[in-house]
Amino acid sequence: MRRSRVTNAALVSAGAVLLASAAVAVAMPAGAAAAGCSVKYSVSSQWQGGFGANVAITNLGDAVTSWTLTWNYNAGQTVTQAWNTTLTQSGTTVTARNVSYNGAIATNGTVSFGFNGSWTGSNPDPTTFALNGVGCTGGTEPTPPPTDPPPTTPPPNGPADITVNSATRYQTVDGFGAAQSIWGSAWSTTDTQTLVGMGANQLGLSIVRTGLSPESSEWATHVNSLKTAKSYGSNVKILASPWTAPAAWKTNNSRVNGGKLRTDYYDDYANHLNSYVQYMRGQGVPIDVTSVQNEPDWHPDYDSMDWSGTELRTFVRDQGTKVQNTKLMVAEAVNLNYNFTDPTLNDSTARNNIGYVGGHLYGTEESGRLRPYSLAEQHNKPVWMTEWNLHAADGGGSNIWGNPANAAVWNETLDDIMRTVHKSMEANWNAYIWWYGKRYYSFIGDGESAFGTVAGAPLKRGYAFSQYAKYVRPGYQRVALTKSSKASPLEVTAYQGDGKVTLVILNRSNSAVNNAVIQAPQNVSRAEHYLTSQNANAASQPTSVNGGQATINVGARSISTLVFTL
Repeated sequence: MRRSRVTNAALVSAGAVLLASAAVAVAMPAGAAAAGCSVKYSVSSQWQGGFGANVAITNLGDAVTSWTLTWNYNAGQTVTQAWNTTLTQSGTTVTARNVSYNGAIATNGTVSFGFNGSWTGSNPDPTTFALNGVGCTGGTEPTPPPTDPPPTTPPPNGPADITVNSATRYQTVDGFGAAQSIWGSAWSTTDTQTLVGMGANQLGLSIVRTGLSPESSEWATHVNSLKTAKSYGSNVKILASPWTAPAAWKTNNSRVNGGKLRTDYYDDYANHLNSYVQYMRGQGVPIDVTSVQNEPDWHPDYDSMDWSGTELRTFVRDQGTKVQNTKLMVAEAVNLNYNFTDPTLNDSTARNNIGYVGGHLYGTEESGRLRPYSLAEQHNKPVWMTEWNLHAADGGGSNIWGNPANAAVWNETLDDIMRTVHKSMEANWNAYIWWYGKRYYSFIGDGESAFGTVAGAPLKRGYAFSQYAKYVRPGYQRVALTKSSKASPLEVTAYQGDGKVTLVILNRSNSAVNNAVIQAPQNVSRAEHYLTSQNANAASQPTSVNGGQATINVGARSISTLVFTL
């Protein structure tokens, strides 16, 4: 089930370090373009090891329907994700070409495109360009001042804007994750490493959700990607979710359009789930959590199966022990409807046969259930949010997803998705799992040409989600905090584990909160600050450490993570 809604918010970028812009005049062969054609190259933002750049070609002339622009980097820069162009690099030479939606030139003869890149040591602007084979040179404009004042060092043990209180503890975090394609091909090895890895430009997911097919012949599809996730990632958990039982076991004799599992096949279904778990285990892929059913309250025209809460209770009570070497989950209802989980939690035998309670986020907030689930907490059953999908920002399907600085994409990411991750943590939920990890609107691109993403390349939404996933690791425990009036615009949660205290900070306001003083529970050896905004991707930020305090600038319209090492 995929529901969506749109939110709009003003976007103010903050924390970007603006660099020089090069304006260069370009001479063109006769008939190729109007006189006075020029190129403007500008680095709009820079962070540790990376940068974003924009390029505008003006006065091309109405007759031009295609163009190729080349330049050379002399400091080892490497281009990565691009938008509104096809961008390639061979050695030091970069080539940009028009694409279908940016080929016919506007009446003013202007086109523009942008890209992200990486650098080491320095990042000077290129000084020469060639447009359709004709070389050109140009000068450099003065560097504008930084957009935010630098942080200042607070007095030792001065008043804090956010104070962490590790004596008050809440839920233990199981992780943050995403689903593989349920019916399509598996993630490649590189895709999987990007999604679960802990290195630069990797997203640190700690849960992978995979489909449990009713056909055993399909089980091998995801073996390699799941093995990679387990071996390459750090403490990655696998959740297997079935959409339906085999058709012959159902009242409608079909995989689709719902239909119930016949009671005389309850034992067969339990053995089916167990066979999958043992098969995967034999392939070197332990399945940590096995769901009884994905969305038992939804019966669409694709794989699906209906259950009531009492039927789930009966199945888990009578058959649950047959599924070995995993922990069962009930019930992944569309909006965490308690009617599908309360019966199991209220039955001592059934309750002892499950390890987790699951639910989806579609309509959960509107129904008042994005809050602590007291019955699950009473019986020490972790609550996992196992699916949500929202990509309403494109409206009618416009190509915005390949542009990491697009305002509509960032607004939806920050105001809807990251906000609900924050609220789920405040609700004492133990895990948050997004829908497909590889999709044009998701964490890494799928290369679908209509939406302009690069297959396997991290997207803005992935960098934002990594502010939780990469730094709040499985086993960390959420702890209490207090805020001053200065920090009141900030939405903050804090966690402790592995000798670290980690804060994830959302600033959805249009103003930066500069020189914010963060107080750790004790003196710290160092503090690291990473920020994602419209123009920055998990970028390292300056911090000032003094005893048990750090001072940081929290950019407007951003999500950032502060990691104290105790």
